[in-house]
Amino acid sequence: MVKEEIKKRVIELKKDINYHNYRYYVLNDPVVSDYEYDMLMTELKEFETKYPDLITPDSPTQRIGEELIGKFSQVEHTIPMLSLENTYSYEEVHKFDKRMQRELGTKPAYTVEPKIDGFAVSIIYQDGILIQASTRGNGIVGDDITNNIRAIKSVPLRLLGETRHIVSLHKNLMNIEVRGEVVMPKNSFDRINKEREQQGEPCFANPRNAAAGTIKHLDPKVVAKRNLDMIVHTIPDPPENFTDHYTLLIELSKIGLKTNPHIKLCTSIEEAIEFCTEWEPARWNLPYEVDGMVIKVNSFAYQKQLGFTIKNPRWAVAYKYPATQITTKLENIILQVGRTGTITPVAVLAPVRLGGVTVSRATLHNADEIARKDIRVGDTVFIERSGEVIPEVIKPVTDNRTGEEKVFILPDHCPACGSKLVRYEGEVAWRCENLSCPPQIERRIGHFASRNAMDISGLVMS
Repeated sequence: MVKEEIKKRVIELKKDINYHNYRYYVLNDPVVSDYEYDMLMTELKEFETKYPDLITPDSPTQRIGEELIGKFSQVEHTIPMLSLENTYSYEEVHKFDKRMQRELGTKPAYTVEPKIDGFAVSIIYQDGILIQASTRGNGIVGDDITNNIRAIKSVPLRLLGETRHIVSLHKNLMNIEVRGEVVMPKNSFDRINKEREQQGEPCFANPRNAAAGTIKHLDPKVVAKRNLDMIVHTIPDPPENFTDHYTLLIELSKIGLKTNPHIKLCTSIEEAIEFCTEWEPARWNLPYEVDGMVIKVNSFAYQKQLGFTIKNPRWAVAYKYPATQITTKLENIILQVGRTGTITPVAVLAPVRLGGVTVSRATLHNADEIARKDIRVGDTVFIERSGEVIPEVIKPVTDNRTGEEKVFILPDHCPACGSKLVRYEGEVAWRCENLSCPPQIERRIGHFASRNAMDISGLVMS
């Protein structure tokens, strides 16, 4: 092939791979096999290796950048990134609607969608190419996280304009700022915490904290391994030829951006509330965490008329679901030994249904935390799905005490091997330093065979 033909083939490969990424990571509906996709990537890599001058920033091969040395640079938002006003009852939602009707002089239509419990970010595209991403920060200035956002596979490096797969759309969408939530899917969260536990590292408290910690990591390679996702929900400066939020989100989904498929256009606040009620139990089936529903005035003209307060858009409100807490009996406290010997106390509970699952164990973090909360064996305790995922003991119900409850005392010796426990200065964790301790050996072997190490599948621990 002559150089001009190679250049055309490279452009075609990029378009094809971007489209297949969209089908796989955004629509969850691939149209080629993994093998066919890998062959396209291999062909592109071979051309770029032989002709480095054909490599462009939007190439699918350029997602993972180099580790950042030092700290993130700062980005000033052209339009402030504000938070939403929270409401906790349908009475407050009705008050919001009455205020909207009073100020607009009419009944507005609303869009309603699940409120994703993630980490807010902004992404800017120029000529369809991702050029900058930043965190919310203080709403005025955030951190430049462009390299880390590029490592999220559901985020397109180049928007889908006119291609042989998709006939365009709106050319002015190629120059746009979008905002949304970076999330860690529940299955990724569970996998990462299991790996961290095996490695003797502290577990993330919930998927939101995990997403925030990951997106602020200095090494994009770590971001790429943790399988983050991003869902777009806001366009701070909508193109003039779009009149409403709902229609614009539909169009954004056609050019490669992942939006929430569960959004609904409602003609009344009663319909909006009904949709919120439907989603309270259904949210547990979603792959990511949801802690409420977002209600927005759909018309951009009405949004502009209503404006903003110092902290919030006046045309939107977040209805937050009640906290997921319940009481149960703390029957025992057992100790788990991690890969590095860290001793972690775990509450054994009378089984109870919480957030759609049966909970029989919950984290107690460490001995100092147990003492601080005055949690005793035999207590009736409040438990909560922290971040609505990890069960956590919040506090005891002291009024229910009978006098038979037992104060927890951390033993001096390892529950597995009997070695003396130690605690280093400045740490809260107690450790077993016996390298022959059976649980440590088992977890070290598991870590050795894990995906982040030797990636051995089919290993059976007995």
